[in-house]
Amino acid sequence: MAIELKVPEVGESITEVMIGVWKKQEGDVVAADESIVEIESDKATVELPAPASGTIIRVLKASGEKAVVGEVIGIMEPASVAVPAAASVSPQPTVGIKHSDGKTTIGSVQPPTAPVMPSSGMPSRVMPAAARVLGEAGVSAAGVAGTGPGGRVTKADAVAATVKPAPPAVKSPASAPPRVGGSREERYQLISPIRQRIAERLVEAQQQAALLTTFNECDMSAVMALRAKFKDQFQERYGAKLGFMSFFVRAAVEALRAVPQVNAEYREPHIVYRDFYDIGIAVGGGKGLVVPVLRNAETMSFAQIELAIGEFARRAADNKLKLEELQGGTFTISNGGVYGSMLSTPIINPPQSGILGLHSIQDRPMAVNGQVVIRPMMYLALTYDHRLVDGREAVTFLKRIKDTIEDPSRLMLEV
Repeated sequence: MAIELKVPEVGESITEVMIGVWKKQEGDVVAADESIVEIESDKATVELPAPASGTIIRVLKASGEKAVVGEVIGIMEPASVAVPAAASVSPQPTVGIKHSDGKTTIGSVQPPTAPVMPSSGMPSRVMPAAARVLGEAGVSAAGVAGTGPGGRVTKADAVAATVKPAPPAVKSPASAPPRVGGSREERYQLISPIRQRIAERLVEAQQQAALLTTFNECDMSAVMALRAKFKDQFQERYGAKLGFMSFFVRAAVEALRAVPQVNAEYREPHIVYRDFYDIGIAVGGGKGLVVPVLRNAETMSFAQIELAIGEFARRAADNKLKLEELQGGTFTISNGGVYGSMLSTPIINPPQSGILGLHSIQDRPMAVNGQVVIRPMMYLALTYDHRLVDGREAVTFLKRIKDTIEDPSRLMLEV
């Protein structure tokens, strides 16, 4: 009996999703638990696995179309009842499976002498999606070569058959000057739910919070020396590279302890203070910027932070992050320096009240003890919600980050 492929629950309060990439097409054979299609929500991308082995026989929702949770987006025939295509059926009677009034019986099946014509007027070797394309274009399926299993006409075959060839180029008169520049074309692409949600959140932050950014800079010499000294031993022991982000996460936790307003939330008529530190780490994912959260970062070691961030980055690239890993967070760190950013004004992630922006490390001449020396410097930026964080607190917070990074031994002594 046919199996319906339905949009799964993808998170609390999420009712609408967008169909992503169909990894399997009509006519494709799939194994149980094999990924069939990507489902995109405004929080994350999940994959819909095959509930059983079988064949995809109908795709009801194309990539880019909207669907609601529980809606049927495709149909597959389980392997135990899959019937070969008409074009490949032997002309002799064979033992097969027959469906009648919802019941399945096994017995002698006499193959048809000619392809069966469904209600669409297309022969049965034409897949439903292909039939729709051909019907809308008014193209006969008779002359369309099928590349699918058993010679079936797939949607790709139909699209190729209905695309009109470009008109021949018209040569300009010999006296006309040559054209300068290439073609001027536009491409339309639906906004993904994640990108749409990012846009909504950024506008929301600008409209609802009183955002202000303060800057400072820090000398990375001490951290770089410490990293160079212990990076090989660190990787050998923990199986992870010792990066700079773990130093900034730990420094941020100490700064948030010293300035709790930056870790708080403006929830009118209250300010909600927190005694835990869930640090969001902004990373570039396959579908856009995502911010997985390090829960209780105050309890994590350098190794645990580096391992967690590395795992987040790998799964973000493959759109494998879980919805619960992207929710919550009391403070965020965004490292634009990995892309070469020298200076920026990051935007907070509502309802958080602060975000720390890191930037590229550059050798610059600095005055140290009356002497000009070259030091590896990084600009720091703190964007904060001025409704509950005053300038004094913001500057104090950022100065605490600077002092800790320039003398990382503070992290051990918590001073």
